[in-house]
Amino acid sequence: MEKLSIVKIGGNIIEDDAALSEFLKLFANLEGKKILVHGGGKRATQIASKLGIESKMVNGRRITDAETLEVITMVYGGLVNKNIVAQLQALDINAIGLTGADANSITSDKRPVKEVDFGFVGDVKKVDYNAIDKLIAADFTPVFCAITHDGNAQLLNTNADTITSEVAVGMSNLYDVSIYYCFELNGVLKDINDKNSVIKHIDSALYKELLEQGIIADGMLPKLENSFNALNNGVKTINMGNTSMLTQENNNFTRITL
Repeated sequence: MEKLSIVKIGGNIIEDDAALSEFLKLFANLEGKKILVHGGGKRATQIASKLGIESKMVNGRRITDAETLEVITMVYGGLVNKNIVAQLQALDINAIGLTGADANSITSDKRPVKEVDFGFVGDVKKVDYNAIDKLIAADFTPVFCAITHDGNAQLLNTNADTITSEVAVGMSNLYDVSIYYCFELNGVLKDINDKNSVIKHIDSALYKELLEQGIIADGMLPKLENSFNALNNGVKTINMGNTSMLTQENNNFTRITL
């Protein structure tokens, strides 16, 4: 099976022009077929506040009302996505910017209201991996922002980590898929105050132990939940760390396997 790398970058890299440009060079040099997934929450919050729209969060997750959805669509699907696509073109990567509505690639259900009404937030229902593969087969590099749709003309704000793992699961029907979650830490840390305490390999048994010890908590929880969901559904390996893990030289990051 041919290899496919799916790389996700977070908001802190997108916010920093120099870091973004450095990352995109590493992404461009990554061998073989690849897909990029990005968020942009911080930029959306800044622009919303310039427009006098307050950003509401519950447990670190954004409440997406109709006004916020307009801002997210402009920022994720426009400003951030097209800026990334233009920079990749300058690096000779024929990138194509997408939401889940494009080519009907990712459909979601609007999240049901339980304790919290998250508004126009989507939970991924289906990935059309054949549609995405047509783009890859035509030598395009898909660049997905964190927006999906429900098939009834409604766009939905969707967690970028989840999009990454769901697209990876879909594409694993056709490819040997590896995920790279790039963020500012060197990997999953044993001690949050020691940036060099990287746990280099986590399998399902160690994952259970780390959960019980409370070492995996907060923002790492959904990342690792998504990871094991992907691994249980056909994805081969998942890597977490800073952007230098995309080079051959750096081996100080976390690799996650079953």
